[in-house]
Amino acid sequence: MAFRFRLIPFLATAVLVAIGVAAGRWQDGRAAQKIALEARLAAGNAAAPLTLGAAPVAAAAVEFRRVRLRGEWVAGWPVYLDNRPHGGRPGFYLLMPLRLAGSDMHVLVARGWLPRDMADRSKLPAYATPAGPVTVEGIARLAPGHVMQLGEAAKLAPGAIVQNADAAAVAAATGWKFQPIVVEQTTPDGAAAEALVRDWPAPALGADKHKGYAFQWYALAAMAVLFFVFTGLRKSGKH
Repeated sequence: MAFRFRLIPFLATAVLVAIGVAAGRWQDGRAAQKIALEARLAAGNAAAPLTLGAAPVAAAAVEFRRVRLRGEWVAGWPVYLDNRPHGGRPGFYLLMPLRLAGSDMHVLVARGWLPRDMADRSKLPAYATPAGPVTVEGIARLAPGHVMQLGEAAKLAPGAIVQNADAAAVAAATGWKFQPIVVEQTTPDGAAAEALVRDWPAPALGADKHKGYAFQWYALAAMAVLFFVFTGLRKSGKH
């Protein structure tokens, strides 16, 4: 059987192959990024905690690092992030500034999760805030996660229930200096009964998902080539 070259099927095949290879390489790149992020997470968890001080840090340099903070809670400035479920229950993330010892620098700390009172949605749950100097450890993140904003955002103020907030937003509302991160607290407060839950969700990485997508795109390119060759051979055989 001889193969008969046809221009239009060849051009269509070339387009499909180009799309498949380009998309496959993009997905491979995404998988490589996720694998590198997994390595950063593992390294950050294995490294000794980095003590943050008054000197501003680069957010990207400390993201996913374990950090240690020494200072005092600004208990009068809690912020509650709404629509943060845990274990199938609705609730909040409690954000609170911590003023670093011996400075005017603050760090926004996600202290933990609190359940919502379904009988009175405006009622805030009780929790303890240690007074005086404290030492807190946690994981540095760029932000405490983002959810869809429904309607106009509430004004950021002490005790506000909002959908989203980060260090920059709290700095703008207070006029205080903040490190450009949010720390997910992992150490206990030392209270007899901890109301705050600190079971933080791991970042969604999904490197294997991107590898699977890459395989599908490469398979599409290979199938396009095989189809072009097969139909050319079959067409020739009829003559």
